[in-house]
Amino acid sequence: MTAIALATHGLNKSFGALKVTQDVRFKLPVGARHALIGPNGAGKTTFINLLTGMLPPDAGTIELDGTEITALPPHERVKRGLARTYQINTLFPDLTPLEAVTLVACERHGVSRQWFPSLASRRVLIEEAYALLAQLGIGDQARRPTRHLAYGHQRVLEIALALATHPHVLLLDEPAAGVPAQESGILYEVISGLPKEIAVLFIEHDMDLVFRFASYITVLASGRVLREGPPAEIAEDPEVRAVYLGTAVHG
Repeated sequence: MTAIALATHGLNKSFGALKVTQDVRFKLPVGARHALIGPNGAGKTTFINLLTGMLPPDAGTIELDGTEITALPPHERVKRGLARTYQINTLFPDLTPLEAVTLVACERHGVSRQWFPSLASRRVLIEEAYALLAQLGIGDQARRPTRHLAYGHQRVLEIALALATHPHVLLLDEPAAGVPAQESGILYEVISGLPKEIAVLFIEHDMDLVFRFASYITVLASGRVLREGPPAEIAEDPEVRAVYLGTAVHG
């Protein structure tokens, strides 16, 4: 039986009278490539914010690797292996990718606040950062200021920053948002090539990308789980098509 990396039980969240997450029960297996889809206003980003601790749930629990993390602040969840990216880049424009990823690695090792870390330890972390950037296909951009990178490369850099925390679970909130169509496929090739032990949950509106790269799909509608299943089942489900997909799957 496949181990579960991330799970929720009866998760609820309301803003006043608006119920944005309703009794969501969700499981993300280790190594999954899992898409979260649904119409605008379905509660997808709110769900990610609940998972990462950016929002507190009104009811329900969240488990990471079998341990409840519902009350933990975001930084503690990161330390336990939960990382995310955002719809809009949150990067340091004046740093190079190599500097930014090295800084995350330093934070992970607890040396980011030391004025005089040993040269040997810093060299190891720089090499680790460069290897990660090269693995993701942007090693040749490692020493350029981030503000000069193409937008698609900036999105890859954000994934690199998340991976530098050594996550077990990676949450991607519309990773291809704003990326030119010819680059979005390349971005998802990077995502699909991530280490198999990392479970990936991604929000995506491009159904072509969803059905190419997801092995399992959860459909949210009005804050509830409407359907879950492999892509072929979701594509043929009449209620899913009526609520969201329309003719997108078959053109």
